[in-house]
Amino acid sequence: MKKLMIGFFSVFFAMQALYGSIAEEYVVYKHGGTELEGFLAYDSSIKGKMPVVIIVHQWMGLSENEKMRARMFASLGYAAFAADIYGKGIRPQNRDEASKQAGIYRADRKLFRERVRAAADKARGYRFVDRAKAAAVGYCFGGTAVLELARSGYDLGAVVSFHGNIDTPEPENTGSIKAKVLVHNGALDRAVSSEHIAGFEEEMNKAKADWHFINYSGAVHSFTQKEAGSDITTNSAYNENADRRSWEYTKIFLEESFTRR
Repeated sequence: MKKLMIGFFSVFFAMQALYGSIAEEYVVYKHGGTELEGFLAYDSSIKGKMPVVIIVHQWMGLSENEKMRARMFASLGYAAFAADIYGKGIRPQNRDEASKQAGIYRADRKLFRERVRAAADKARGYRFVDRAKAAAVGYCFGGTAVLELARSGYDLGAVVSFHGNIDTPEPENTGSIKAKVLVHNGALDRAVSSEHIAGFEEEMNKAKADWHFINYSGAVHSFTQKEAGSDITTNSAYNENADRRSWEYTKIFLEESFTRR
């Protein structure tokens, strides 16, 4: 029992050292008549304004995974706002429910863009946020979401998609892309075809966007999510190398995006 308690306090103090000054809160906000519930994390010890990162969830809705990423960004000096696309209390419990919810927004790109913009507007409205230094990152469904935000012409420094769908069902509705664009893709992801990649590249070039596309060998969909397991035959599996490398490159990409606008 004594050893167990020592182990517990070791973990506790390690977490305190990493996230000790990180303030967290759930945030209720609205898009039209829909009530949404996001999650905010930031380093309360920082004086002055901080750059902000909007984080968009995978198809299961806002989860511990996005909150963990928000804390990671906050530890780097960003204000991190994890968005809620589906609505307060709407958290799918299985793949069928997730597919139904995600399908609503994939079928209505106008609504999709507006819902992400509502989160971005909320995140940029805090007094301690530098509105001129904003970025959006997304995972799976959220990766698609942040690309739609960029396509809408929303004024951001950068968007980063982790294993998101990159298809362009409405390329004619791609406006002037102001954000720098980074896509992290699993090279073995069966949901992203060579045709999708070619279409994405053509779309970005036509929009004269500053874009980057990285393929990670051996990686499939969901490669940043440990809960996805390790069976790549399901096309949804965690990949430690791809997770680590994509995170490190994202840190460099965001820093560059904010210093060279």
